[in-house]
Amino acid sequence: MAEAKRPYPIGTPGVPWTDDEKRRWRASVESPKRSYKEEVLAKIEAVKAGGAFDVQRYGALPYDASDPERYPLFAVFTKGWDETRPSVLVTGGVHGYETSGVQGALSFLNSPECQKFAEVLNIAVVPCVSPWGYERVQRWNAEAVDPNRSFDKKLASGAPAREAACLMRMVRELGVEKWLAHIDLHETTDSDESEFRPAKAARDGEDYEPDVVPDGFYCVADAANPQPGFQKAIIDAVRRVTHIAPPDENGNIIGEPITQEGVIEYPLETLMLCASMTGAKYTSTSEVYPDSPTASADECNAAQVACVVGALGYVSDREGLRPS
Repeated sequence: MAEAKRPYPIGTPGVPWTDDEKRRWRASVESPKRSYKEEVLAKIEAVKAGGAFDVQRYGALPYDASDPERYPLFAVFTKGWDETRPSVLVTGGVHGYETSGVQGALSFLNSPECQKFAEVLNIAVVPCVSPWGYERVQRWNAEAVDPNRSFDKKLASGAPAREAACLMRMVRELGVEKWLAHIDLHETTDSDESEFRPAKAARDGEDYEPDVVPDGFYCVADAANPQPGFQKAIIDAVRRVTHIAPPDENGNIIGEPITQEGVIEYPLETLMLCASMTGAKYTSTSEVYPDSPTASADECNAAQVACVVGALGYVSDREGLRPS
């Protein structure tokens, strides 16, 4: 059952936040809960030291005046990037609080499947798009902006979120003419309903309408280019690791009708979601449920890896690519 409505502790109901209220919100979440340096950067450094990948710093976030180097941004590339090969992008941590998106992307880099697919694909992985949010377990960035509603390709140099602007600039500078696939790794958590959707409603001066958090994995296809076979391949791969989210009594998942088991559709470009950024032929946004009583952190990370492996297996087969 959805939770009852309740006022958010910052702001006046029905009135959008001012800059002062955004500063109050930031002050309320400013204390870090975990370390980007220890949990993410150290693992990227270990991947680099292994010799199978190239690592590129593509920017930094200016959210710590005392330490401008606290939030560097990194992308990891399979060795031997070849412009004649199809290219795929994997992104994690666009919402910093969605832990398995970050750790799952890192786990994929360390998987044997990654090296197998690297024989026939250029693979770029950005494990943590939003490190400030990662440290504070927050959906928004430090300016109370949702990075995953900020990938406006018409405003690449001035996107609403710095995280999106930096990532779009890096991707543009790679010069890939046409991306084959983009998989964006996310989670849907209980805190979506207990904190983040109420906060968004308060910030925007809107009423908070409670919804039900689905128990299990699902993915979000592009309504303009749904690629149902691609989505099914992801669901079939993930079900070997964790359970697939059932629809609610209305046949919906997070308010959207399912188009097949575990799949809903969004207009990705209209909503300026990360998965729309590349205009890839195949796109999907994964949604893992880490608060399930039957799912461990390791299982959630493994589900993200399975999502990427299932996706790349499908596109390799469809495009006639045969890794050894």
